[in-house]
Amino acid sequence: MTRTACSTRSTFDDHVPANHLLRGIDRFFDLTDLRTYLAPFYSHTGRPSIDPELMIRMLIVGYCFGIRSERRLCEEVHLNLAYRWFCRLGIDDAVPEHSTFSKNRHGRFRESDAFRHVFETVLKRCMSEGLVGGDGFAIDASVVKADATRARANPGVAIDSRALGPAQATRAVREYLEGIEADGRPEIMRKSISITDPAAEWTCAPGGPAILCILDELFG
Repeated sequence: MTRTACSTRSTFDDHVPANHLLRGIDRFFDLTDLRTYLAPFYSHTGRPSIDPELMIRMLIVGYCFGIRSERRLCEEVHLNLAYRWFCRLGIDDAVPEHSTFSKNRHGRFRESDAFRHVFETVLKRCMSEGLVGGDGFAIDASVVKADATRARANPGVAIDSRALGPAQATRAVREYLEGIEADGRPEIMRKSISITDPAAEWTCAPGGPAILCILDELFG
């Protein structure tokens, strides 16, 4: 961290409450090896790239405070001193454009499996702190309506990415199917898959009609 960043962070300390959620996260959150992990996916020529740790920290802010829009997330980080403090941004530092997130999500973050790396790093820390035993786990899920319709599904036999025609073989569908085929997960035997959102499941929630949904899984 530069001297300027340290000075700015020290100044921000006076404005971030001691019981702020981000203080508790920052105390244990360590991404010091992220730049090294992602180094092969960045060019050594051209203008400097956006710091990957900054983008991950901003995404964590969005997750913790329910900011679903990346455009709004950039606006909130620009305005909120606590968010700037957590993201290691000085008062005059520029916040990345919202399009930076989608470009990295479909580029170097996807190719490098960066999100899995961050998840596993946090999980290992939880285990070392005695918060997770690793002996067993439980899963629950909230049903979230997907932005997809049954008419845009590929029905019939068990799904095979090689059997899809050009109209069905969108990038999202191909990547989803390649992933479950490689893992050998039970989803490979699904009888239909949404071309719009391949992760959506045809679900009948208790007391409601059958709709395409995303299962927002919670682990405990």
